[in-house]
Amino acid sequence: MSVRGVETDEQQRIRFQVELEFVQCFANPNYLHFVAQRGYFKDPAFVNYIKYLQYWKEPAYAKYLKYIKFKMDMSRNFNHNVIRYPMCLHFLDLLQYEHFRKEIVNGQCARFIDDQQILHWQHYTRKRVRLLQSQAEKHMTVQNEPTPQKNV
Repeated sequence: MSVRGVETDEQQRIRFQVELEFVQCFANPNYLHFVAQRGYFKDPAFVNYIKYLQYWKEPAYAKYLKYIKFKMDMSRNFNHNVIRYPMCLHFLDLLQYEHFRKEIVNGQCARFIDDQQILHWQHYTRKRVRLLQSQAEKHMTVQNEPTPQKNV
């Protein structure tokens, strides 16, 4: 903080990046288990901090959780600095409940959630591929149909 208690632009940028990365960690049930085992979810200050982090659910911030933006610098290297784990918002919601915070201490619970998350991703990927293939086939069918000729 600066002398007057107001964050500088650089401090705001760093806080944004730190909070972005921290919220990103919530997508990993094993990390949540690790944090729970160390008793952080029993600390009222930490629970309040998690409540504060709900601002990431607002569209202005959530866009950083859902998309990967790439930009090429002058040396033709790709730079990206955006959250890639949209599941973290769901876990951020769950962390608002004391019952979830207590249950995630259990390793079996964390493993079950991790397994379910992997199954979801596998199912979503297969379903998404089928949908894209179907759309591509429809597009090819429309392109291959002859256009009707008008008699003049």
